Amino acid sequence: MLKKLMVVIVALMMALNSASCASKPENNRYEAEFLTLFDTVTRIVGYAESKEAFTDQAQFVHDSLEEYHQLYDIYNDYEGINNVKTINEQAGKAPVKVDPRIIDLLLFSKESYELTDGQLNVAMGAVLKIWHDYRTEGIDNPEKAKLPAVEQLEEAAKHADINKVIIDKENSTVFLADPEMSLDVGGVAKGYATEQVAQLAAQHGINSMLISVGGNVRAIGIRGDGTSWRVGVQNPIDQDGANVCDVNLIDASLVTSGTYERYYIVDGVKYHHIIDPDTLFPARYFASVTILCKDSGKADALAKIFNMPYEEGLALIESLPDTEALWVLEDGSLKYSSGFPISD
Repeated sequence: MLKKLMVVIVALMMALNSASCASKPENNRYEAEFLTLFDTVTRIVGYAESKEAFTDQAQFVHDSLEEYHQLYDIYNDYEGINNVKTINEQAGKAPVKVDPRIIDLLLFSKESYELTDGQLNVAMGAVLKIWHDYRTEGIDNPEKAKLPAVEQLEEAAKHADINKVIIDKENSTVFLADPEMSLDVGGVAKGYATEQVAQLAAQHGINSMLISVGGNVRAIGIRGDGTSWRVGVQNPIDQDGANVCDVNLIDASLVTSGTYERYYIVDGVKYHHIIDPDTLFPARYFASVTILCKDSGKADALAKIFNMPYEEGLALIESLPDTEALWVLEDGSLKYSSGFPISD
């Protein structure tokens, strides 16, 4: 049995703004927040007839996300579960029987590898672990912060061939054919899980909710007052300043990757966590990239155009239907795809 929801209802029955309502509100607005999933903050906003009804909805979303969190975890074990960490531990040894939700994520990741011309590569675990270890040491001991050696990164990159991730869908097994390789699904797992849980929630009868898992936002339906959800794109340069813009969402997703989320400082220079698979160092093109499309998993994967020059990323986005992007450059200027809904 799933454990009881460990959340705090942080705001209840907030007054609705009747002046902007398209119709008379019938439900109250509630919010919940929890800190235990995907190493980030998850927030839920929803409209329900009562606190009890919303708590049931939040419980469902939390428990569903928790299942994905445990399956996609690369750091921790869970009793009775073979997760991505288990696959990594068996690299070069034997196929691992896993939950079909891991198979689905990895198949989606392979498709996304092709879509993004290799910018999303979940087989780069060996490279990303080096950066993770140096970043953690640099944050814990800023005076000792340093960069990994190029030779060390290049050696690890020899073990990042996604074609050596062998997936047997029929038998639900995964085998890493290179014993030195490992999976790191951090570049796509939050978005993919958020999309799957949003679809489950809709099937569960939840028709008005906003789910935010870190920078991954997914809207279900419209707000309880009949208007669309309105989500701000954070200013990555001045996080205490105003959002760079707001976006209206109805059954859609908005995902942002930026330099402000996880980083450390070496000799006065910021080194963030988004590693360019070509240079093996943090990309320097932008401060953030935001993707708008229906599917949160696809949006998360496409946010890796962060590693592409603007012209290349724009060409990819413009080739995809119902997909838009916003780039924030290091000097604070903005660039948009042709259909991005610019608002004040």
